[in-house]
Amino acid sequence: MTDWIGETFTSDAGWNHLLDLVDVGDRMAGSAGEREALELTRDAFAAAGARNAAVEEFEIQGWERGDSAVREAATDEPVAVGPNACIALPRSPSAEVTGEFVDLGHGVPADFEADLEGKVVMVSSDTPDVVDRFIHRREKYYRAVDAGAAAFVFANHVEGTLPPTGSVGTAEAPVGAIPAVGVSKEAGARLARRREGDDLTVAVDCETPTATSGNAVAELGPDTDEHLLVSSHVDAHDIAEGAMDNGAGTATIVEVARALAAREGELDVRVRFAAFGAEEVGLVGSSVAAEAADREAVRAVVNVDSNVFGRTLRLDHHDFDALAAAADRVSDRFDHPIATGSELVPHSDHWPFVKRGIPGYMVSGETEGRGRGWGHTHADTLDKLESRNLREQAILLTELVVELAEADASVPRRDTDEIAAALEAEGKATGMKLTGDWPF
Repeated sequence: MTDWIGETFTSDAGWNHLLDLVDVGDRMAGSAGEREALELTRDAFAAAGARNAAVEEFEIQGWERGDSAVREAATDEPVAVGPNACIALPRSPSAEVTGEFVDLGHGVPADFEADLEGKVVMVSSDTPDVVDRFIHRREKYYRAVDAGAAAFVFANHVEGTLPPTGSVGTAEAPVGAIPAVGVSKEAGARLARRREGDDLTVAVDCETPTATSGNAVAELGPDTDEHLLVSSHVDAHDIAEGAMDNGAGTATIVEVARALAAREGELDVRVRFAAFGAEEVGLVGSSVAAEAADREAVRAVVNVDSNVFGRTLRLDHHDFDALAAAADRVSDRFDHPIATGSELVPHSDHWPFVKRGIPGYMVSGETEGRGRGWGHTHADTLDKLESRNLREQAILLTELVVELAEADASVPRRDTDEIAAALEAEGKATGMKLTGDWPF
């Protein structure tokens, strides 16, 4: 039966849910907007035909944005002020500090070997191609902290007066150690050209109340203990609509739920849907779920985060051979390209499961070059996305989930020692140990 393909390609369930999510506005973790988005997603799962739709709550360290600025220390004149120049990074502490300004370029590990005690350091959001691994924002931040820097300035490498956001902090210390701001590429270029060696003040005003987040969940298929997990995250940074990151992923799994409801008889194991909360502030919702999960009961995780922007679906399978083979079979069956990758991706909501050896995909859209493009900026808006891409990707993912849910599907786990060794071999272990993300 292929009727489901035509129905999915003409369905508006996922796209309409995306419209609902971006119209919420602020979906910051722990906010009223995130709660509204969780409830909308719960209701969308139910409308798609899934059962037991609910929101499962948990407490988090909240963070509420105030003003932020970079100013000249001697005159208190603004150097980078306003939403098109400078924004605080979530979970930055509320503080005002002054220090000598130093531009560290890309902020690769060697750049932090200089004397940075008491200084205001700036790094780019990019990683140069000569470095064989992507260096995450949080690694750069904690290298600055360890070097004794007074403040951290994160400069976008994408033009367009778009300061980047992205959280700092760790699970043990959710609020960071030094104030942190993102500045646009243009503001960063002016700082590098005019302010090297000057004393600058970085000021962040914010509140850090206890807050409540949650996971929107539902399920389809037989009531088996073993299950597949199809996931996304509902929250988004408060500066934009969060259309790509991750309204798109959540809308996609709603569309997959609708398509699977029509194919429920083909599912031999239960499919559990989870639209996690508080991903952007440390994978909190998925960590809560992973800690509660029976490792042996989760056959595999299909986590969708930041797709639709690119037409070609990308499946990072973390070197689980069965997942790589399933992706190839679906691609061949539909004569449709699917990009794959085998390296470990220790970011997004699959990771709390994958680090335990549970097979998992990181599903995204393939884009050129490094970095997230419009993501984590004011420009992560609906106009960048196409409904055609969402529908095509939902078709491919629906088929993938049905294949993985077959009774005789075998998806072996990996030993956690093997996961640790792979992180070491891929050069990711050092940064993860520095940021408190090393799981072993």
